[in-house]
Amino acid sequence: MYIFYELMFALSLSLSMLYVLVWNKHYDINISAIFIVIPIANLGYLITSLANSVDEVIIAYKIVYLGGCFLTFFITMSVWALCDLKVNRYIRFALFFVNAIMYIFVLSIGHRTYYYKDLYFDESTGSFVKVYGPVHTLFYVMVIAYMLIGIFTIAYAYFKKKQVSRTILLLLTIPELLAFIGYFGNNFIGRKIDVLPLVYVLAQVVYLLIVRRMSIYNVTEMVVESLVQTGEIGFISVDFKNHYLGSNETARNIIPELDELKADDKLSKIPEFEKKLNHWVEHLKNETNEKPDLYIKKDPKDEKNELLYTVEINYLYDGLRKRGYQIFLKDDTQNQKYIKLLDSYNSELEEEVIEKTKHIVEMHDNLIMSMAMMVESRDNSTGGHIRRTSEGVRILIDEIKKSDDLKLSDEFCKCIIKAAPMHDIGKIAVDDVILRKPGRFEPEEFEKMKIHSAEGARIVHEILKDTDDEAFKKIAENVAHFHHERWDGSGYPDKLKGEEIPLEARIMAIADVYDALVSKRVYKESMSFEEADRIIMEGMGTQFDIKLKPYYEKARPRFEAYYKAQDN
Repeated sequence: MYIFYELMFALSLSLSMLYVLVWNKHYDINISAIFIVIPIANLGYLITSLANSVDEVIIAYKIVYLGGCFLTFFITMSVWALCDLKVNRYIRFALFFVNAIMYIFVLSIGHRTYYYKDLYFDESTGSFVKVYGPVHTLFYVMVIAYMLIGIFTIAYAYFKKKQVSRTILLLLTIPELLAFIGYFGNNFIGRKIDVLPLVYVLAQVVYLLIVRRMSIYNVTEMVVESLVQTGEIGFISVDFKNHYLGSNETARNIIPELDELKADDKLSKIPEFEKKLNHWVEHLKNETNEKPDLYIKKDPKDEKNELLYTVEINYLYDGLRKRGYQIFLKDDTQNQKYIKLLDSYNSELEEEVIEKTKHIVEMHDNLIMSMAMMVESRDNSTGGHIRRTSEGVRILIDEIKKSDDLKLSDEFCKCIIKAAPMHDIGKIAVDDVILRKPGRFEPEEFEKMKIHSAEGARIVHEILKDTDDEAFKKIAENVAHFHHERWDGSGYPDKLKGEEIPLEARIMAIADVYDALVSKRVYKESMSFEEADRIIMEGMGTQFDIKLKPYYEKARPRFEAYYKAQDN
């Protein structure tokens, strides 16, 4: 008998290791908990099969019931999350509290009669016999309640949540059915071997299929979706087989027919749109440099007018794998009207074109700032950091320009000031658990935090890859990538040394460190200006470029005046 439990434990452990291998940060934490608890529970079953005394069996059952008491909770939480059901945190806490109380009763086995009235070895059958107590009946009530909640949630999502994948809903029903078989099946097939370890393993297999599928849909939770979900940009995603994966409200307003589609439906239900999609895909595959296509529709407010939307299409990535296409629709009606008017009235509209261009640049700058602010809002230790460091860079640049020893061009100065807010944009790739930790980082946490510099450069590159301003793009990437490098080569991520570090990153580093010193963080109080100045000056030639020392010294009074003004 122990061979069966040994095999189930080995399989459950192997499947959990496979889950770790394919894991990414967008997976629901409750699914991760499922893959942690199941091997522990199956280990308990294995120990039970090898136990030679009542005391050993009691210990084993306490391990087994980690699964029995908590898996139902984690499965229900994952069902709610995958069905896009928002549940009040106090409800979640109350349910977890109930499970925890139930497990406390389990821990009383061998000392109290609440859960098991008795547990003894029956020599006639050669097995251990359990005499259930009143709380064990409540345990079955709890299990049944969780099953009903899960089934009701799945049914509700199927009929009410069009944007939830039907494939995932179908897969979610399997663990619910397996749980019923696992908890109550022994009553029908006997108790020579408990089937629950096998049920746990099968549930793991199902959840592996679920996370593989959900990774496609979770792409919409990335940075791009955060920017377009409530803005003017429509977002649609489809897989390579033209299955509809999802869209935001803006896209559904532009193309109302999308409201009729359910996740996983074929786009053939909207033939006109599918035809356009195939045309856009051809452009993407051929990498043509033609102007963006336009999606044209009648203005519902005025049938005589047309609304014009620029179309951009890119591949939909799951990690490094291409899984489909993502289409962006942006209202460009006014721009297109300007273009048509320019053909006939170029001289008259020249001033309006300039104003429009200025507006577009402002929109671009606002997009950059909004994304930086969005990242900062996740970090509970650096409120106002991008605003203050941007001003710090501006002050340093002003002092450098006064002497003109470094011969900085006006374009360089403008670009670095504009790029400063983006220096920590890579923190969006850092897990919330680390980013929002209310204290100092442990060494392993700090190593994970370090990825934000390289990730920042990658994100900046993706945001600005189509811009015509090559100088700004390069400076913005360098600021994000290298602002934690040190003059002596001991920084990160690439351990660049001396003038290997781009000048813009060296300037950014001074403003960044100064703000960190004089600002209050969750793990430290603010430092006096005198102490901060001492640390900065001691770092000249080791942490900072020694050639920037005189400019910092000249800028110091302005730094202090600015930060004093922030406190008032």
